[in-house]
Parts: sequence; structure tokens; C-alpha cells
Amino acid sequence: MSKTVLVVDDDPTQRRLIQAVLDREGYAVVHAESGGEAIDRMTGGGGADLILLDLVMPRMTGMECLAELRAAGVTTPVIVLTANAGVDTVVKAMQAGAQDFFVKPVSADRLMVGVTNALQLTRLEAEVGRLTKRAQGRASFDDLVGDGPAMRLVKSLGSRAAKSTIPVLITGESGVGKEVIARALHGASDRSGKPFVAVNCGALPVNLIESILFGHEKGAFTGAVEKTLGKFREADGGALFLDEIGELPLDMQVKLLRAIQEGEVDPVGGKRPVKIDVRIISATNRDLSQQVREGVFREDLFYRLNVYPIEAPALRDRREDIPALVDRFIGRFNAEEGKRVAGCAPETLTMLQGFDWPGNVRQLENAVFRAIVLADAPFLQPHDFPAISGLAAPLPIEAPLAPAAPMLSSVELPPLPDSPIRVVDDRGHLRTLEEIERDLIQHAIEVYAGHMSEIARRLGIGRSTLYRKVREQGLEGQLKEAG
Repeated sequence: MSKTVLVVDDDPTQRRLIQAVLDREGYAVVHAESGGEAIDRMTGGGGADLILLDLVMPRMTGMECLAELRAAGVTTPVIVLTANAGVDTVVKAMQAGAQDFFVKPVSADRLMVGVTNALQLTRLEAEVGRLTKRAQGRASFDDLVGDGPAMRLVKSLGSRAAKSTIPVLITGESGVGKEVIARALHGASDRSGKPFVAVNCGALPVNLIESILFGHEKGAFTGAVEKTLGKFREADGGALFLDEIGELPLDMQVKLLRAIQEGEVDPVGGKRPVKIDVRIISATNRDLSQQVREGVFREDLFYRLNVYPIEAPALRDRREDIPALVDRFIGRFNAEEGKRVAGCAPETLTMLQGFDWPGNVRQLENAVFRAIVLADAPFLQPHDFPAISGLAAPLPIEAPLAPAAPMLSSVELPPLPDSPIRVVDDRGHLRTLEEIERDLIQHAIEVYAGHMSEIARRLGIGRSTLYRKVREQGLEGQLKEAG
């Protein structure tokens, strides 16, 4: 998912120079000619992932604009642009909430390093916040990724269940994120901040299930060298998440049912039952009603657990959430692996959204992890997902030593296009840049027979930028005809 950068500067030449650099790296760029226009965009739902803000502008200075943005609750990272490199100016900008500053004129390399670092820092801060909330048992449904119909239903059902102590059964295929939903349900409840204890019933040793769940006294059996509380008592006051509940043996289902009904557990070797206050959240990827009919799951326990069912959708049923999931995983793995991947190329996202993902979110997560490790470009390409795209990574090409990065003020703007691109209209007036650009791209598609890599190279822009412009200009049909 390409990031959007808002460039706020009253100088149109500066805005175009900055856009030329950001376009080459695949960023989407939007403009504002004044601080007021920037504030209207950021508070009116337009939004951006990063703001490049000039400090010296008429009517409203950049410092005043920054102050109003922060007062309005806009937390988007801001990099200030200034022609004055004085320490006082920089200090004031940082104190007002800026993440970085550029002294004009800025080199293209310095610009990209600053933009990448600011976006990376924002991702790291968000990831630390999520991990902190998870560790404290305060994750909520706002932390769940996805705004499609299927996930909106899950969030709605979960939010209602969180307001009570009703037992919840989360169903769904393996890898859909049932534990993530359970943690959000706990974090949104009155028990938020209390223990959340997860148990995978399918991974418990048969001879130790009772001891692990209910605890044991010292000397209760061979090897019991010390007293153990058990998962129920560890979760006292909070929530106990019983994952893969369908894997629990029948004899243990009886004891689990009693613990839930009576609100007490009998530790192995204990002399008396111990009262507990635990909310039960269970999950399964099996059809428990079918297991009841087959006699391998107790009917009374099924009805006790299945009071409030929530079905977690498969990833193939929520493809619209894949870009947001990929973005979340990129942020996390960048932090863990020390990488600087900025996002996914548009053609890569299209490919990922077209895949069926039999392993669901867990498979997508592992695929992005592998792609992050392999990636050499700022944006993930289809060949970074060879198991899905069937493409091998291109062989590395030794590049000649690059000359020193030019300053933005010295970047040569592209010359006006030659025939057959018309610069003036029938009345002798200059045509708009948008009209000229559309004709230029259309001409390039015809000349190079729709080969997007060659067109992008000849036009001096990134492939992702070219694809975006083709969509914006409505030239998809032209592209299909050329192909």
C-alpha cells in the first residue's frame, strides 16, 4: 500500500521538485498551497501518512500550522522545510511536534532518508503501542485490522459480548486469528488489564491435562515436587481462552463442565475445591455440533460454551482487508528484522488479493515475513512472493558508481513533449499539464506496445507510479489494446 505524502509549500516549483523525487520512489503525493489548506485536508477526512511543511508561508506560517494540527489531534508525522538553518528555528519546530527538518535546498537522497525514517518511526511507535496493550491485556477491537463487511460484523458482535460475562465460542478455519479476536474481546471488557490466559487444548499432554488446567498440590503424584495453581487459577479475575476446545478428551470435558457451572476447581491432590472467577472464551476450527452427533463432544458442554457464537471469516472472504494486513505485517517485520520496506507495489497487492490463502491470515503473515527478508527494493514486488507469483527474483546487476546526489533546486524538470504531443490548444492557449501528461502516456503506450517496464523507464518514473497514472487518466482500455 503506497504511502501518501502531503507537501505544504506556497512555491509551486518547490512542490513539483519534491514530487519528482517522491514519484520515482512510488509515493503518492498531494499538495497544499497554504497552512489553512493543509489543516482543512488533515481534519476533513483527506489525510496523509506524512506532511512536508514549509515554515515560511504567507498568512499562516508553518509553525502556526503545525501548532493547529497538533491542537486538532492530528498525530501525522511532520518534517519541516526551512531556508534558515538556525538552531533556534530547529528547536522550536521539534518542540512543536516535528519529527525532522530539511534545510533548503535539500538533496534527493536526504529527502528520501528523512521520509523513510519518519514513516518507519511512526510504524515502530504504533507497533510498540499495540504490543504494550497486548501485554497489559488492553487490546481492543480498534486494534483488529479490517473494515470490510465481514470484519465489521465480528467487531460489532464482539463489542456487544464484551459488555457482559456471557461465554463466547469463536469458530473459524485454522489461521483466521481467533485468539486475536479473543484478546480484543477481553481488552474491551470490564476485565481489561486482568489476566488473559490462553491454553491450546490440542497441545496438552493427555496425562497432564487435569493438572495443567486445575493445578495440583505438592506430592499429588510422582514428579509433583511443588504446588501448581493451574490455568484456571492463573486467570482468576480475568479470562481463560480455551483454543481448539474440540480436541479435549471426553473425561476432561466432564470436569471442565463442572468447573464452569460451579465456578470452582478441584486441584489434583487437593482436599477441597477452590472458588474462581473466570470468564470462558473458547475457540475451535471443528464443527462441534457434528462432534456432538458423533458422540465425541458432550452435548451439555457444547450448549454451555456455545451461548454467544462469533464466526471469524476466512481471508478469502475478506480480500478487501489484505492491503491493511500487509501494511501491518510490513511494519512489524521491519521493526523485528531491521528492514526499511516502505510498502507493496500496486501489482503485488493485486496479486495478493487474487490469491485464495488456504492458510488464511497466518499464511499471509508468513509470506510477508519471507518477502521482507528477500526484498531489495523499497516496495515489495511480485517476485518477492515466488510461491504465489511463480516468478524468480531477477539477477543482481552491478551498477556503476552513482554521482553525488543533486540538490532539489538543481534537478532538471522534464522538457515539454515534442510532436505528436500538442502543447497548445486550438485557440493558441497552453493546455493543462494533466492533458499533456495523458497524451504523453497514451503515446508511450502506443510506441512501446504496452510494455510497462519500458514505458516507465523511458518516462523516468517508477512502475507503480505509471500504473497509478494510467488508472487516474482512464487509459486501461488503451493498455489492453496495445497488449
